[in-house]
Order: sequence, then C-alpha cells, then structure tokens
Amino acid sequence: MRNAIPREAYATVAVAADKADALKALVNTYQALLKNELEAKEKNLVVLVEAVDNDKAALTQASRDTFIRLLNATPNGVIRNSDVAKGVVETSLNVGVVTMTDDNVQIHCLIRSLIDSGKDYVVSMLDSLGKLAGAKTEAKGAYPGWQPDANSPVMHLVRETYQRLFNKTPNIQIIHAGLECGLFKKPYPEMDMVSIGPTITGPHSPDEQVHIESVGQYWTLLTELLKAIPAK
Repeated sequence: MRNAIPREAYATVAVAADKADALKALVNTYQALLKNELEAKEKNLVVLVEAVDNDKAALTQASRDTFIRLLNATPNGVIRNSDVAKGVVETSLNVGVVTMTDDNVQIHCLIRSLIDSGKDYVVSMLDSLGKLAGAKTEAKGAYPGWQPDANSPVMHLVRETYQRLFNKTPNIQIIHAGLECGLFKKPYPEMDMVSIGPTITGPHSPDEQVHIESVGQYWTLLTELLKAIPAK
C-alpha cells in the first residue's frame, strides 16, 4: 500500500514494570499537547496506552535510537509550492506505512510532484538521510510528473461541453496527486489530455464514496466529448 495516508497508528512499546505509570503520564501529556495543536482538524483525536501480552524481542538501544531518529527526521508533507499555479502544492511526500519484522524495519513513503525534477530531488534527499542512518533506500513505482497547461485545447472543450450540457461552469482544478495521465504523457509528450470523472469523497480510505448521480453525468459528458473530438 504505497498510496496510504494513515488516519491511525499503533506501536508496541516495552518498558520496565516500574516505569508503566511514568509512560501513561507521558502519553497523557502528549495527548493534551496534540489536542491543543490539532484541535481545528482532529476533534476526536485520542492517544491510548494499554497493557498487552507480547513475547517479541525488543530492539537494542542503538537500533531503537537510530530508527526513532530516522523516522522523526523523514520529511512528511509539503516540500515546495508551485510557482505557476497559486495555492497548489508542487512537490510533497508522506510517510504511509512503517513495518517491523524480527530483523528489518521499513519506512514506506509516497512522493507526489507536478514535475519529475521535484520528485527526483526528494528521492535524493531521502537517500542522503538513509545513508546518514546506515539504512538502504529504494525508489520504485513512481508516477511521472504532469505539468499544468492553461492553453490545453481539450480542457477548453471540456469546459464548453460541460456548460452546454449542465448549464453551469465546471470546477477545473490543478490537483496534487499521482495520476495515470502522467504515465501517458511521458512516452507521448505531444498528447493533450485532461483527467475527468464522477465526484468521489474520501479517496484511498475506508470511507471512500462515489456520488451516484455524478456517474451518469460523467458518462453523458464523456460520450459528448468523444463525439466532438475529431478522429486522427
């Protein structure tokens, strides 16, 4: 699951029995801090600590410290905003999934960028960070960048067709995401393209939903666009 933006996280932490109360107090302190910091966005934020049975071996102190420092130093969020499109993120990444086995820890990040050079810069940054921590880095499965084109003929056709069909102006946006259009644009740079579709909320989450009525509207729009685009 590369394209994962976590809404929850958990960890198994081993402490001496006489430090259990101190751990609970520390968790409560951080919960209050996070609630105050994120109140506007995360009204239901909860940090829980529970006793569990666990027979797994703990990390050595050196491995623990290296892992925590690496995870803490790994960038997470906006790296650069676009100079072309106001208010649009150009390059970002997020820490999605962290897994641990008996002899291995993996930190999975997903990089998103409108331009390939922005993505390459972040890969280089993560590689440098990994070398400092003595960790191996691997880049794979990337989406190529897809730069906005304000003069796109097909975009103007979509706008005009949408207005004619539904008697309202479409909401055309530059979005910050990895899209399949980037995959097509790389081998066919001369190809003009847009990304359209029905209304979806909560994408890539357990709450993902599609607005049923918009599916029919999308189909109508698509068929009209295909009629209007000349065959080549």
